[in-house]
Amino acid sequence: MIAVSVYYNAGTLLSVFELANMIVDTHAHLTDKNLTELQPFLTQAREAGVGRIIAIATTLEDSRQCLELVARHDELRAAVGIHPNNCCQAKESDWEEIVGLCREEGVVALGETGLDKYWDDCPWEIQVDYFKRHLRLSRETSLPVVVHTRECAEETLGILMEEAGLGPVNGVMHSFTGPQAVADGCLELGMYISFAGMVTFKNAKEIQEIAAQIPEDRILVETDSPYLTPAPHRGKRPNHPALVAYTLEFLAELRGVSKSVLAEQTTANAFRLFGNW
Repeated sequence: MIAVSVYYNAGTLLSVFELANMIVDTHAHLTDKNLTELQPFLTQAREAGVGRIIAIATTLEDSRQCLELVARHDELRAAVGIHPNNCCQAKESDWEEIVGLCREEGVVALGETGLDKYWDDCPWEIQVDYFKRHLRLSRETSLPVVVHTRECAEETLGILMEEAGLGPVNGVMHSFTGPQAVADGCLELGMYISFAGMVTFKNAKEIQEIAAQIPEDRILVETDSPYLTPAPHRGKRPNHPALVAYTLEFLAELRGVSKSVLAEQTTANAFRLFGNW
């Protein structure tokens, strides 16, 4: 049998076999103190079939550290940005440096950004301002945005729709928890939907119903390490990239496909959104 090759916008070719035997963890906080000794976790990830990982930043310093990790590990790429719970501590010079860092080699996304009403850490208007800054920078650079939303999904979608009037919205709703109407709205905008370990929880029926219906060309998987450890390891810390294999396996069963088919689909989607490496 002749291996079928698939072309991606980064200009490289991957066989279907390679895609089906690779998982991309599209969201991991690798600079977290719980993952300080990172190398053993990266080794476990490779052994579990996780071939690529995106290190996600939450502050300027975190963004710098993510780029340092990328320089040392070929399987990593970085997202740089300022989290909605951190933007009220940021200085204007921090944002200016993020604008510079996003053009560094190894950066494939902006964020994580978005909105959060769960924590009372940052005034709403500041969160909205920084969210719009990331979206504007995304339009200027063509880098996708990694969007966080907690207890304000409808408001987050509203801003995305507003910004879509200024240009394409390119990105992913990370660790998606619903509702269905927000998923539908994001898909209409052309965004991707990513699921973390929470989808494997027994009390996550709504998330599971949504995950079962996401189009195959828009679904991604992640760990959100070191948080949201999937079943059967729920409650154990730290979560780490190798464990995304459990989330992938659960989603595959939920969607009625094999693990290798979903690995192929989610890896192809990750490379389409973030570029191939």
